[in-house]
Amino acid sequence: LHSHCTGGICEMTYKAAIEAGCDIIDCCLSPLSGGTAQPSTQAFNTVLKGTKYDPNLNIEALHLAEPIMEKVKAKYLENGLLNPKALSVNPNILTYQVPGGMLSNLMSQLKGQNAMDKYDEVLREIPRVRKEMGYPPLVTPLSQMVGTQAVLNVVMGERYKMVAKEIKEYLHGRYGKFPAEVDQAIMKKIVGDDEVITCRPADLLKPEFESLKEKYKDIAKSDEDVLSLALFENVAVEFLNKKYNKKEEVEVEEFNLYI
Repeated sequence: LHSHCTGGICEMTYKAAIEAGCDIIDCCLSPLSGGTAQPSTQAFNTVLKGTKYDPNLNIEALHLAEPIMEKVKAKYLENGLLNPKALSVNPNILTYQVPGGMLSNLMSQLKGQNAMDKYDEVLREIPRVRKEMGYPPLVTPLSQMVGTQAVLNVVMGERYKMVAKEIKEYLHGRYGKFPAEVDQAIMKKIVGDDEVITCRPADLLKPEFESLKEKYKDIAKSDEDVLSLALFENVAVEFLNKKYNKKEEVEVEEFNLYI
């Protein structure tokens, strides 16, 4: 089970899941736990110790890792990559149904626009946008698309004055069938008289695996590499060049926990 702590009920959810038969829970080291992250590894080790669910973790090794993670946390708080709001509990998230990853991205967008004061307003806007879009599931990439559009609606001061490219593609049917009915007034405003795809969008694509394999034969060493290029071409090219050429130094923090 994987979840985040933003809503304030994650630990209770995990405990109920364990008692219902869940045998793996996703946690993280205490310095980085809570808020938009997962529950504390150390806390659950303590809660379950001595029960039939005891994970028998090496608590001394975890303690050795804590100051390292505190250092990492302090670094990202100082340079602004970690927003203090991400560390707190906000039960309203249970109403807005905003997942942790989407919430972190939302904070980053608002900070970039110097509009963190509009944070609560954007949270209220998200369910409205989602309803108008036909209730797309709030998972990547649709969660980021809905969140971005909510930010634009609030920051621009007029709803749908500016529309994200991905939202336009979604309403043109390029992400598949809408889960529910889309608001027709919004549809008309964004799509106009354009043709909307009603079949499975992938059926309209020509097979590209072999052509991509040939195009990137110098950096694609496996079928997985080719699939990465097919899905995220620009990003994958940079990644594979670094992976196989290894010309650039990458900052890595190393430590030995003597487990």
